[in-house]
Amino acid sequence: MRINLLLLFTNLLLVSPGSIADILKDANRLLKMTGTDSRFELVSTDQTKKIIRTYSSIVNISETVALPKNIKDSIANCYAEIYSWENFSDGIAKILVENLSPKEMNLLIDFYNNLGFPPREIDTFKSIIKKAERIERISFEYIYENSGSCVRHDARLINNFVANLK
Repeated sequence: MRINLLLLFTNLLLVSPGSIADILKDANRLLKMTGTDSRFELVSTDQTKKIIRTYSSIVNISETVALPKNIKDSIANCYAEIYSWENFSDGIAKILVENLSPKEMNLLIDFYNNLGFPPREIDTFKSIIKKAERIERISFEYIYENSGSCVRHDARLINNFVANLK
């Protein structure tokens, strides 16, 4: 992570203060255009449903009772808060700024605006594609390193529920 911060700092020294805000604005615009926010929310919601289903199965098998809706809702709310796109969007935008030049960012914006790109930019586009896997890996690491946890919250709710059954 230090290397990424050093790269960002170095890149920021080469760019005027006004254009730093512009580059971040472009990165956020690109994230919005690609639907990253809505896809992130869909994946987060799907994962939350799977977690609740797993908890429900465990409780049902061990206690032969279903988790009540209010507990499921509380668990879902915790995950919705912890994994809200707003918690990660600024960091992901900075990752784009660290890994894409302004030219590459603008090329992607044009591409997602269905403007395509000129043939002379094919090599630039290929360069972006080569960077995609690294950007994805760094983004996953960022999300992991900056995520909270609902496990204690979930365990407390479920344990209290099971304890009150007896």
